[in-house]
Amino acid sequence: MSQSAYIAPIVDSTSSFKNDIFAGKVLFCTGGASGICRGMTEAVMRHGANAVIIGRRLDRLEQASKELSAATGRTCIYAQADVRQPKSLKEAAQKAIDVFGRIDFVICGAAGNFMAPISGLSENAFKTVIEIDTLGTYNTIKATIPYVRASKGAYISVSATLHYNATPYQVHVSAAKAAVDALSNVLAVEEGPHGVRSNVIAPGFIAGTEGFDRLANKDDKSHGFSAPLGRFGDVKDVANATVFLFSDAASYVTGQIIPVDGGAEHLRSTFFPYPQSVLDPTSVQKLMKGKL
Repeated sequence: MSQSAYIAPIVDSTSSFKNDIFAGKVLFCTGGASGICRGMTEAVMRHGANAVIIGRRLDRLEQASKELSAATGRTCIYAQADVRQPKSLKEAAQKAIDVFGRIDFVICGAAGNFMAPISGLSENAFKTVIEIDTLGTYNTIKATIPYVRASKGAYISVSATLHYNATPYQVHVSAAKAAVDALSNVLAVEEGPHGVRSNVIAPGFIAGTEGFDRLANKDDKSHGFSAPLGRFGDVKDVANATVFLFSDAASYVTGQIIPVDGGAEHLRSTFFPYPQSVLDPTSVQKLMKGKL
């Protein structure tokens, strides 16, 4: 009988961490109304923190803040802001201070993505992703750093593993996320003496998210994906890493880039057929209809 490969379990952070480890703390999260960042926010709130979620869509923010508050028993408020606009982020940070009096944790998570080859990617499209991902992270840090210094808090920037492996049709995001990684590292060095930590979480292929739905090959149930731990990622996997990095258990962890991908980065595979996908872009045309 052939042996089945191990499949890692999906666990909740409450099975490993005390429920009150973030009592009295405040989280500020861009992109927190949906997807991975919403899951990260919910996990931090479940362990005692209140939260401010930031995004552009008012309807999504209103709904998410109600649901997060109800699910966790903590207070989640929202601030409508565009991470490309420093003024709106500063106003969002001020709202957090006006309501809660402090900011302890910051998740820089706003992002945009779609599929496009370099030859077909417009200059404006490339610029837009850089503005949302890289400049958005920078603007979020600038808007919050005085408050995070005061609380001796921590940053987590949400990156990706795409640039580890030269992923076709992802040059814009690869460039943006590589810059985010570098930004976080410098932040760790400059702000460490002030008591501030900065780390990166780089999610791999996380099932059930908008990014997965946009980028996955619907005609291939495996999506060309494999990982040593036997499954796609789950939002809870990223949430658990978030709770650890913000907790006192990670008080000596800073300037690190932590992939949460089940070890898939070490297989160095791409979820596109290669070289067919670059020689004949029409063969993956279904994958290239995503929007920002």
